[in-house]
Amino acid sequence: MSAIKGRVVEVPQENGPAVKLWMSGDEFYVRYENLEGYTVVYDGKLGLFTYSVLVNGELVSSGVPISNPAPEGLKKHEREDPSVRQRKFELKYARMLPPITRTMDERPRTIGEQHGLLRGRLLHEGKIKGLTILVEFPDEKINVSAANISEMLNKTGYNEGGNFCSVRDYYLKMSNGKLDYTNEVVGPITLKKNKMYYHFNLFVEEAMDAVVGMGIDLSRFDSKGVGLIDALSFLYAGNAVYDGELHPHNSYIDLKFGDIKTYLYMLSNLGTSKDDLAIGTICHETGHLLCRFPDLYDYGRRDEDLVESAGLGLYCLMSVGDHLDDWKTPSPVCAYFRNLAGWCDNVVDLNKPGKYEAKHGDYRTVMKYTTDRANEYFLVENRSQMGLDRALPSSGLAVYHCDILGSNEWQEGSPSKHFQCALLQRDGSLHLERGLNYGDGTDLYKKVNGVALSYDTNPSSKIWDRSDSGFIISDISEPGEVISLVVGPVVSSDTVKGEANVSIAIPDNDVHGVSSSLNISEEGRASRIYLNLDISHSYISDLKVELISPSGKRAMIHNREGGGEGNLIKTYDSNSLPSLGDLVGSPINGEWSLTVADVAAIDKGVLNRWSIEIEKEASEMEVSKDMEPNELIPDNDPRGASVAMNLDKKGIVQRVVTMVDITHPFIGDLRVEILSPSGKTAIIHDRGGFDQDNLDKTYDSQINPELQAFVGQPAEGNWILRAMDLSRLDKGIINKWNMRVTYSG
Repeated sequence: MSAIKGRVVEVPQENGPAVKLWMSGDEFYVRYENLEGYTVVYDGKLGLFTYSVLVNGELVSSGVPISNPAPEGLKKHEREDPSVRQRKFELKYARMLPPITRTMDERPRTIGEQHGLLRGRLLHEGKIKGLTILVEFPDEKINVSAANISEMLNKTGYNEGGNFCSVRDYYLKMSNGKLDYTNEVVGPITLKKNKMYYHFNLFVEEAMDAVVGMGIDLSRFDSKGVGLIDALSFLYAGNAVYDGELHPHNSYIDLKFGDIKTYLYMLSNLGTSKDDLAIGTICHETGHLLCRFPDLYDYGRRDEDLVESAGLGLYCLMSVGDHLDDWKTPSPVCAYFRNLAGWCDNVVDLNKPGKYEAKHGDYRTVMKYTTDRANEYFLVENRSQMGLDRALPSSGLAVYHCDILGSNEWQEGSPSKHFQCALLQRDGSLHLERGLNYGDGTDLYKKVNGVALSYDTNPSSKIWDRSDSGFIISDISEPGEVISLVVGPVVSSDTVKGEANVSIAIPDNDVHGVSSSLNISEEGRASRIYLNLDISHSYISDLKVELISPSGKRAMIHNREGGGEGNLIKTYDSNSLPSLGDLVGSPINGEWSLTVADVAAIDKGVLNRWSIEIEKEASEMEVSKDMEPNELIPDNDPRGASVAMNLDKKGIVQRVVTMVDITHPFIGDLRVEILSPSGKTAIIHDRGGFDQDNLDKTYDSQINPELQAFVGQPAEGNWILRAMDLSRLDKGIINKWNMRVTYSG
């Protein structure tokens, strides 16, 4: 089951009433506190939750039930030593993976031994029939019919209780119809002991013995004919117990019944009524069970890492996205895993510059930008708040930085330790990496004019080794069914024009025709071309019209189209006419020629006039300057401290990136602003951060709206940084200031 952090749950006790506890953890490690903040553990001998004490770094029972007052001197919020947590995690995690064997039908259609997936055979395509066993206890019965549960698992168009769909429909949608996963539901079977007995004793073997005793033919669940049950699920009565063997989980068990053996299984709870039925956890565990998807959240104890982060947060089923909408509208399987599973038949190559459209819910498509490292690439996906994304905290375009050799345990973002699949959070906050939340409203790219992602932005498209991937995204449209974006280098442009008013007669039935020329004196290359024609002729399908650039490249504009229509008065655009588009990128300086020929008898005409408009490529330029003023900020003085920086480049600002490094023990006292040469002011810090110390931060006009005031303003002149301390007691120093201004000439 995906991680749960900081949730109050009701937990049963074998020898006492159910208790409400605060819990945090996952199927591998859980920590409980009572509502007063004391860490507690379940004492199997007493059958009760008790206050815990630390012994050699490990939490053990004090023997005092939590129904009693806390022992004198007991500390709140106690935690086990990281090495103890690591040991407990490793014991449970090892059970999740099947043993390595060459006899199993393991043929993952991927590159490399695991290619980012868990060890074990893949059952991610074809018709898979699973066995789901309903389990109840002498002290807690199932209050939902097997028919209701079967509908949740299998029914087409299922939406009972607010669920988005059935488990089967979910995987048909995610897999582009390639995985048709159904389940036969048997039971309920009643186990021999009360529920909390199975807190310490796994019930899988007892339940399987009962099922075999019912005469169920297990070979019907072996689609590959290899003697293994494809998919085995156990759903037990009542609320989940988030600890021990009842914690919802996915694992491996080796049991043999005649010629059939068990392999991987999942175990979860059903709730207390039909209204509790939810597909989220089952979809998540099925991702492990059939597809061998790893979790994309951070256990905080794996891969030599003891620091917890949020991984991919709510943006993937295999992170904590199964929690969305009370587990009833789970997040989609993200594009990263759909691509690894081979479910995406349509691969859009973003290495080719151009304008693209990302369609919401197009799960058969993956939009991919590859780097010069086979294991590392970027994916783009429309995650607007609709369909299965309706409960996401953010809406817009998602960009993932992927490396199949990474681990979502590694939040460092270093060349050697980084996420397997990282969401580039639009606000540059790294909240997911820092474990501050599982997602917020500023994570995804909404409408962006100009460059949204590049080597220089924050977040950036740098490869993990900090080199340039070359991936640039600009001009992103609003969230919606379709999000448009431009991939490739961005240049600003201006337009040059040429016109010829000629009134030249076009000879009838003469392949040589007539020619007219005009001269463009400006330098540069064409980024877009408009050609305007005005030709009088009684039968335009006799005509051929061709444009010739100064470099000699030719574009057929009109080739005897139009039937019996008269007169050719039309504007052609290089963005819509491929032959004219072939001239984009050509030098514009020199002679442009137009030829018009009438190649059939009878009709005559006149070339009245023609003109050309060319949008010229004009590269953006950048100026950067650093200062280390070490300027003292006076205490409680609204005049503050100011430093000036002169930029001597003429041009119009397209983007501003500024870094400030200020030492101050209480940044909630500070207001920091920047003034442009034209007199515009942007307040970049306004007494935020409360009692945090020091302000060392980068601001970007493409991310921070307050800097947008400078776009379109002159770049040349004095830029001023002013820092004011507006409360008593604390002083500070402006250590460093950097300005990086992108401008067009």
